[in-house]
This record gives sequence, structure tokens and C-alpha cells, in this order.
Amino acid sequence: MSKSPKPLTEVDLTDPDNPEWTKADFARAQPPEAFPDIMEALRRKGGRPPKADKKVPVSLRLDAKVVEHFKQTGQGWQSRINELLATLIANGRA
Repeated sequence: MSKSPKPLTEVDLTDPDNPEWTKADFARAQPPEAFPDIMEALRRKGGRPPKADKKVPVSLRLDAKVVEHFKQTGQGWQSRINELLATLIANGRA
């Protein structure tokens, strides 16, 4: 048998660790500009910092044999294609 639900009662939403502010609290408060380091941290977006050598997304059609060859070398095959092309450019072969 299931128990019958308890009747709804008013919930106490006060939090002793975070009391409601009084007029005196507001009078003592400082504007956000008083804390520039905190404001800067809030403005910064999360994630990885931008790299100096940004990569550009492209759509490229390659022969199936070429793609299969590099895929067989495992994870990171696109980066290896990039490294090979960069080496060819550095050696003046492309």
C-alpha cells in the first residue's frame, strides 16, 4: 500500500547563511567598479585562450585512397595532413 501524500504547508525560505539585506547593508555596499579584478574575471569568457596560429576551417575534397591512408594512422589524421602540407610549403615544394 502507498502512503497518502503529506498536506502542503508553507515553506520557510529564509537562509541564515544568506540573510536579506537591510538598508544599512545597502548603504555600506560598494559599486562593482570598486573591484576591477573581479569585474574583469566576470567579463572574461570561459574556454581555452585564443592561439596565435589560428586554424581556418575549410571544406576539401580528397581522393578516397588519400583519406583512407591517413585515417589508418589513427586519431589526429587531419593534423598529420596539415603537418605534411606545412612541411612541403617550408621546403618550397608546394
